[in-house]
Amino acid sequence: MLKIIHGADFHLDSPFSGLSPEQAVQRREEQRELLDRLAALARDRQADLVLLAGDLLDSERVYRETALALSRALGAIPCPVFISPGNHDFYAPRSVWTALDWPDNVHIFSSGALEQVDLPGCVLWGRAFTGPRQDTCPLEGLAVPDDGRAHIACLHGAVGPDSGYGPISPGDIAASGLDYLALGHIHQASGLQREGSTYWAYPGCPEGRGFDELGEKGVLYVEAEPGHVAAQFVPLAKRRYAVITADISGPAGALDAILDILPGKTSDLICRLVLTGESEPPDLAGLEQTLSPEFYSLSLLDRTRLPRDLWARRGEDSLTGLFLGAMWEMGQADPDDPICQLALRYGLAALEDGEEVCP
Repeated sequence: MLKIIHGADFHLDSPFSGLSPEQAVQRREEQRELLDRLAALARDRQADLVLLAGDLLDSERVYRETALALSRALGAIPCPVFISPGNHDFYAPRSVWTALDWPDNVHIFSSGALEQVDLPGCVLWGRAFTGPRQDTCPLEGLAVPDDGRAHIACLHGAVGPDSGYGPISPGDIAASGLDYLALGHIHQASGLQREGSTYWAYPGCPEGRGFDELGEKGVLYVEAEPGHVAAQFVPLAKRRYAVITADISGPAGALDAILDILPGKTSDLICRLVLTGESEPPDLAGLEQTLSPEFYSLSLLDRTRLPRDLWARRGEDSLTGLFLGAMWEMGQADPDDPICQLALRYGLAALEDGEEVCP
């Protein structure tokens, strides 16, 4: 039984442009710390192989300390490490893959053609992106023999018609005859999948970098042998991105409504708080000032609707009444339409408060 750690899509040295400059620097440092947690996991699980399926780096431009941290952490893993460069960190004459002397236990696939590596009781297959695009299937032509050995592949590519990023069809996976296909490119963990006799999976990215990468992130611990594969997701991320929706309707007030639905621990969260329900325009600046110390990073988004009884005022003999009457006619088909709600907020603020209210 082979014990495998399967990771991908670390995207080291990401810009983290949605955070403050100071936080972006801190997050890049935390990404480097993630490498030590990966090495510790490989030691704790007594892994036979570590497979890193591409996009370890976010781009060709890499901080020297990041490259050295990666080399040091991989060298501390007491088993072979295989890397299949992806579209973000493709193998090229001037890439980091050629610029450093990597530890002896690290094998970096350098060809756009499939490469076979024979190991005790196991055959490993891999290939590299050699440019930012790859239109051909990375499994192209692979049909492994039934020779009693476990056949494993480590590849960067997209299952489905994702042209330009190593498109792989379910038929390609089944025809390969592999026991396990360790993939990278998709940032959401797929869970263990199967086509024909071949098991495959995406571990997802081990650290979220934006609000399109929510929830727990990590790597896979895989146990594989001919005809049988089992996989366990192992969280590794230090921080999580989360979108939390709070309905602030009712008499309790916005702050109490928000505090009532927050999870127990928020200090590691990079959070987008979406306010919904019927409410007068909430004090976003005040709420952010009060709540921000509870989070690593917090942004608020107002998606509330003005109270329905507001429309009753359209009969008033006032500029506000005339404005509401006109808006009622314009938005009668859907008074809750976001554009209608936004126009109402600006109009009422101008009429009654003498200032605009930011959406």
